[in-house]
Amino acid sequence: MSKVLLHDKYFQPYIAAAEIQQRIQEIAAEIDKDYAGLDPLFIGILNGSFVFAADLFRAVTIKAEISFIKLASYRGTSSTGNIITAIGLEDNLHDRHIIILEDIVDTGRTLFSFLPVIEQQSPASVRIAAFLSKPDARQHEVPLAYTGFEIPDKFVVGYGLDYDKLGRNLPELYILAD
Repeated sequence: MSKVLLHDKYFQPYIAAAEIQQRIQEIAAEIDKDYAGLDPLFIGILNGSFVFAADLFRAVTIKAEISFIKLASYRGTSSTGNIITAIGLEDNLHDRHIIILEDIVDTGRTLFSFLPVIEQQSPASVRIAAFLSKPDARQHEVPLAYTGFEIPDKFVVGYGLDYDKLGRNLPELYILAD
């Protein structure tokens, strides 16, 4: 892995694809154990979680369903602070076990705004699986049941995460070079 240039910024290698895939398998095994016989509904938050959601969903062996919702709060390398719902959720969540799939939880604002929408439908349970967590950036506490990696409060791309729409296709995770 070498540095990559996306638009006007360089990003350096941070987490290798093999390490990411190993962690996905570990999270899938935890979910298989925790949700055996429960038929959970995974809800992937687009766009960033689509790679994590696909890999994790393929790795679980339990009976499960998946759906997606589009929420957005980023422009460039910083959060806009406004949560925009672009694609709504059509599934009935009443008495369902829900696993929300998020690419990255930094400020926590997106999930903090979204969780009440889920809770209004009276699910049996709600847990969050996040590929990345930035605890140092947290402004709203959200309970993460499954976390791929905790990272510093730095901007990252790859494995579904982008910088102004570029970099999502990188199989590794890259961090903004100083």
